[in-house]
Amino acid sequence: MGGTEAAAAACTAHYDARSATYDDSAMHRSVAVGLARLAAGSVGPRPGSLVLDVGTGTGLVLRALAAHLTDAPTDAPGVRRLGVDRSPGLLARARAADPDLPLALADAARLPLPDAAVDVVTCATVLHLLPDRRAALREWARVVRPGGRLWTATFAPNPDAPPAPPAAAGGGSAPFPRDHEAVATPAQLRALALGSGWTLLTTEVGRHDRDLLLLAGFTRS
Repeated sequence: MGGTEAAAAACTAHYDARSATYDDSAMHRSVAVGLARLAAGSVGPRPGSLVLDVGTGTGLVLRALAAHLTDAPTDAPGVRRLGVDRSPGLLARARAADPDLPLALADAARLPLPDAAVDVVTCATVLHLLPDRRAALREWARVVRPGGRLWTATFAPNPDAPPAPPAAAGGGSAPFPRDHEAVATPAQLRALALGSGWTLLTTEVGRHDRDLLLLAGFTRS
């Protein structure tokens, strides 16, 4: 197993081990609600619009999206949802929480979808874990229709917070890289989008306790 494969396996093992308590994080729940709100506002009038959540974990974003659309109906009938993740443990929790939620075990850079099949992509606090972020964004651009939207959440710099460790491990897994600093500012996200099929449109920063979250919206170029 090569270095990239070993790191991916360690990351999967870490989140499998965390799956039982992942939803206990108020920060995770708060980010999910924020991205769901933005995704709901991006769903167009085409019937059956598809919202894809990459690194869906326990499905928090897509569950929040369903609640948002129920409470504030849009002009888009029959919005469909799909979540993909590498962690079987997290996906099992997602299925238990919402048996009707379509889910797939898949890598963020190798999606089981045809070209231009998706209207909106969401990705909550996952970009810092991806070994090749540009390849992942190109893959997301492949599956999104022209003019579709991407919404991401990353951690913004916070001088008041203690520095994050350079690696994480869980459940006996080996350490794996996580690079929050690479996707922490609008300028970094704009550069990442350049040449990946996306154009950065908007950003906003929100606070949850000691965490600053950068929410970013992109359009398919």
